[in-house]
Amino acid sequence: MASFKFFLLLCCSLFHFLYQVHAHISVPDSVLLPVTKDLATLQYVTQIDYGIPQVPTKLVIDLGSPFLWVDCASGYVSSKRIIPSCSIQCSSAKAFRFGNNSCFSGTSRSEAHPSTCDLFTENGITQLTSRGELAEDIVAIQSVEDGKIMKIDHFLFACAPTSLLNGLARGAQGMLGLGRSPVALPSQLAAAFDFHKKFASCLSSSNGFILFGGRDSLFSPDISRSLTYTPLVCNPGGNNQEYFINVRSIKINGKRLALGQGGIKGTKISTTVPYTTLESSIYGTLVKAYIRAANVVNMTMVAPVAPFGLCFSSKGIGVNELGADVPAIELVLQSEMVKWRIHGRNSMVGVSDEVMCLGLLDGGLDSNTSIVIGGLQLEDTLLDFDLGTCMLGFSLPHQMRQTSCSKFLLESTSLKESM
Repeated sequence: MASFKFFLLLCCSLFHFLYQVHAHISVPDSVLLPVTKDLATLQYVTQIDYGIPQVPTKLVIDLGSPFLWVDCASGYVSSKRIIPSCSIQCSSAKAFRFGNNSCFSGTSRSEAHPSTCDLFTENGITQLTSRGELAEDIVAIQSVEDGKIMKIDHFLFACAPTSLLNGLARGAQGMLGLGRSPVALPSQLAAAFDFHKKFASCLSSSNGFILFGGRDSLFSPDISRSLTYTPLVCNPGGNNQEYFINVRSIKINGKRLALGQGGIKGTKISTTVPYTTLESSIYGTLVKAYIRAANVVNMTMVAPVAPFGLCFSSKGIGVNELGADVPAIELVLQSEMVKWRIHGRNSMVGVSDEVMCLGLLDGGLDSNTSIVIGGLQLEDTLLDFDLGTCMLGFSLPHQMRQTSCSKFLLESTSLKESM
């Protein structure tokens, strides 16, 4: 066991060293991926250029996936190289995902030959999985400071079959994983450019972004200093790729919900579900409390519109700088002083000119994950994922009153020419 642990430590050290060697001498302070929302699927998509020549590749963002995977059977011949199973790269990739751990294939030792590094690739939208192969290629990403294109010569990703694309936004060729594994994009960029292992996301209904490295080049110091932080915790279900926080209770307009003995078992942050889902019993309790709060301000219930379970007439509902003037939802975190507040901007969905619905859904009877915070609730909220300290920073609604994720991009002079 001790020798195995030493081997893993050595692998990680060599892996980091190799990336440092292959990174370009010009090291940026931060790099950025623009993110748009596909209105047909409500998925968040970005683009990475890879291969020789560089080919733009559209990818769906999957916050909790351990690596980037693409359809390698599309006919494009790039400079990619398939990674063998007996390699440092394969050991690093499998630190968080299991696959074929054998270094050789064949029916006998005389027939044995080095095998490929097999990985389980997953479509985070449909939850379908398939066998994939670890590969490496050149990828390019844009520097924030001067707009230059920075390249990583030996970027690791997985090749997946074309069938795994089913359910993704039109034109997408794979998914971009931002999980905690050594081969997820945040870790590979940190190793290549000597970044702190952290990234910031700011999703939008139009143009958002994901920022790696220093964030001060894009955000005002006031916003950066005023983020509220909460610990990132382990997934109760065992998959520690994903990002979980500890929600202790829920309030509607300041009144705590009575959730019973079961309470809240796990709260995940996800970019692959469009709306926050809650375990059935929690959802039912929240809906009852929300109806009571809505009655106090004379909101009129109407027939629900799928997929939503609670809808209201838009008539008589005012609008303020935080969106529709409706009851606020608060997720109470490690203490009563730390709350994630969800106002109308992130809680209501206009399904027509006359009807708006509560953008939270019944998530069924999942015993491991009580709450999954989805895309709508993440939009125009700055999230700072610090993997080094295992902390998540988030902006409060009042900090975003005069701006949005789209405005951050437009106001960044180094990016204007590329937008």
